[in-house]
Amino acid sequence: MGNWVTLKADDGHQLDAYVATPAEEAVGAVVVVQEIFGVNQSIRNVADWYASQGFIGIAPALFDRFGPNIELGYGPEDLKRAFQDFYPKLDPNVSVVDIAAAFHYAKRAGKPTGIVGFCYGGLATWLCATRGEVHRMQPDGCVCYYPGGIGKVANEEPASPVMIHFGAADDHIGADQREAVEKAHPDVQINVYDGVGHAFANPDRPSYNEPAARLANERTLAFFRKHLA
Repeated sequence: MGNWVTLKADDGHQLDAYVATPAEEAVGAVVVVQEIFGVNQSIRNVADWYASQGFIGIAPALFDRFGPNIELGYGPEDLKRAFQDFYPKLDPNVSVVDIAAAFHYAKRAGKPTGIVGFCYGGLATWLCATRGEVHRMQPDGCVCYYPGGIGKVANEEPASPVMIHFGAADDHIGADQREAVEKAHPDVQINVYDGVGHAFANPDRPSYNEPAARLANERTLAFFRKHLA
C-alpha cells in the first residue's frame, strides 16, 4: 500500500519516509513516529492502517541520522541493539526536526495533519505539540502512546490538541509522569488502561493487549476525525 520517499530536513539532512496513501481522496494526514526500532514492519503497518481509514500515513526514518535502512525487530538481539546502540544517540530535539520534514511533506497535500507516536515517538510527538512552532509546524492534533520521559517536559504548553494513552501497569513510565501532565494540563485527554503495560498497542510485542489496543485506536481515530477531517 505504501512507498518510500526522500525528505530534506531544515538542517539539510536527508532521510527516508514511508508513505501510505488511501484509495480515495484523503481526509487528512497523520505523521507516524517510530519507537526505538526504526520504521520497521510494525510502524509501516500503522501507516497502512491510517491509509485504510482515509488518511495519508507517513513515517519518517529517524534512524537515518545513524545510517541507512536501519530496521529492528523485537527479539533479544534487536532489543539489545536498540537500547545500547541507538537509544542513547537519539536526541528528541533533532527528532522533531525530522518529524517536521515529514509534516511539511504531508501538508503539501493541503490537508489537516496530525502526529501520532509510540514510546520514544510518543515523547517526540508531545514535543511537536509544544515546540513545533519553532519548526514552522503546528499539528492539528497529536496523540502520544505511552510517551516515556514526558514527566520531565510536562510543564511545556502544547499549541495543539493532545490525547495520551498510558498503561496503568507500565513499568517504564511511572504514575508520577502521568500525574505531572494531568496537573499541568487538565485539558489534555489522558486515557489510562488498567492492567496493561508498556507498548500494549503493538501487536508484534509480547506486552500487546488486544482489548486495550482496540479501545486506544478507536479513541485515537475519533480524535483525528474530529480535529483533522
